[in-house]
Amino acid sequence: MVWWHGLFTPEGGTRKLPFAEGETVILLDPENDKEFCYRLKKGAQVNLHKGKILHDDILGKEDGSVIRTSLGAPFLVFRPTLRQFIMHMRRDTQIIYPKDLSVILLYADIYPGSTVLEAGIGSGALALALLRAVGEKGKVISYEVREEFVKRARRNIELYMGPPHNHIVKLKDVYEGIEEEELDRIILDVPEPWRVVEHAARCLRQGGLMLSYLPTVLQVNSLVETLRGNPFFYSIEILEVLLRNWNVEGLSVRPYHRMVGHTGFIVLARKGEGNHGTQR
Repeated sequence: MVWWHGLFTPEGGTRKLPFAEGETVILLDPENDKEFCYRLKKGAQVNLHKGKILHDDILGKEDGSVIRTSLGAPFLVFRPTLRQFIMHMRRDTQIIYPKDLSVILLYADIYPGSTVLEAGIGSGALALALLRAVGEKGKVISYEVREEFVKRARRNIELYMGPPHNHIVKLKDVYEGIEEEELDRIILDVPEPWRVVEHAARCLRQGGLMLSYLPTVLQVNSLVETLRGNPFFYSIEILEVLLRNWNVEGLSVRPYHRMVGHTGFIVLARKGEGNHGTQR
């Protein structure tokens, strides 16, 4: 499998291919590390405060090349990392930010070859992260009730990795049930995930994991109480992720005055054999 924009080989390594029309690139100002994101098009140009950059000057160059503006200012051009692409991509909804996505992938143990159902595709940030984690032999199934969200998410996914063969999108309400069985993982980004617990208990394989992303503690409480009342779910964890960058300039070493604080709660539970009335 070859990704459309040439970023990944089937073995997962970075391809040293020249930039082509249609690719998304990051222009980096080395003076202040400020990033600009553009999609390459023949004949187009970028108007920056330090001069113009012609897309034709980028096409055919390699990842990490230096491009000079019409005023001679240097910029580096890179293929975006997944984190960069998610932060710059167009969106119609609030996204799950990279700080939470990274924890979701590890805590939900999304592994190559796994079959994962996500509900609530939004603008595609979670789907992108899941698709890369499950790999070519895995599968991601997305449930979404709003067609306009599906269109935006598919557009973003295709811009980054081309049309993936292992992504199934269904215009379906997860509250009404899950069609698939023996799922490895279920990831929910919906406002009332407690309405999915019974479906998840039926459709997850034994040992599978269910993870929900929620903005408020009241939603967390409703979900946790429902999970605790279900005989099949164990190892319930609730966490949030706080991220703080640091500034290092000479003798000035301090945390940033601003930090990425609360964005959402993560609730994780694992399916096991029914407890048959034993104490939880």
